[in-house]
Amino acid sequence: MYTQNIKQKALELRKAGYSYTYIMKHVPVSKSTLSAWLYDIPFTPNKYTRDTIGNARIASGFYKNNLKKESIKNAENRVHKDMPSLSERDVCMLGLGLYIGEGGKTEGITRIINSDPRVIKMVLRWFEIQFGIQKSNLKVRIHMYPDTHKEKAVEYWSKMLSIDRVYFSKSIVDTRTNKKVSHVGKLPYGTAHVTIKSLGDKKLGVNMHRYIMALIDRVFMLQ
Repeated sequence: MYTQNIKQKALELRKAGYSYTYIMKHVPVSKSTLSAWLYDIPFTPNKYTRDTIGNARIASGFYKNNLKKESIKNAENRVHKDMPSLSERDVCMLGLGLYIGEGGKTEGITRIINSDPRVIKMVLRWFEIQFGIQKSNLKVRIHMYPDTHKEKAVEYWSKMLSIDRVYFSKSIVDTRTNKKVSHVGKLPYGTAHVTIKSLGDKKLGVNMHRYIMALIDRVFMLQ
């Protein structure tokens, strides 16, 4: 998991006009991670970069970067044309598919776990449509790491999921010492575990979970 300080340092170096090669010497992350972080940062090479890399290579880099941006833009335009909106059935099928990969399979417990709030929001939308789940049925627990800022993590997930903090349980900190150093800072806000509480509704709880498992079995039978 990369800390926010590491990411901030990378952003500042890029804004100051340094190349990926230079930044990687001062920030312990991969080039692919830098690319994801710095994609939208305007790049104007400083004197050190121009002297080190040379104008020709800088021009080539700009050209390749522009081609990449154009390709991404074309893909986005095509997607907007091919998929202008999502129906409720689309949401339900997407939600089920995400639950197959990221949902809890323990008997009687309906839970979605992920570090991407978009994934969790899609599954929660499915829960709402399919089962009438309300925010009062939710219990959110954040699994974080020693370098995670607890308050910022809870604030982040509360905002991203539009769920009041009253529905959050005490966060869990992963203190295992065998975690790879390369993972430090990758999940600055930890992972959200969202569990469905039945609150006495017999359609939820064990019955909801068994229905989801039956849906999953049905999907695999139809292949």
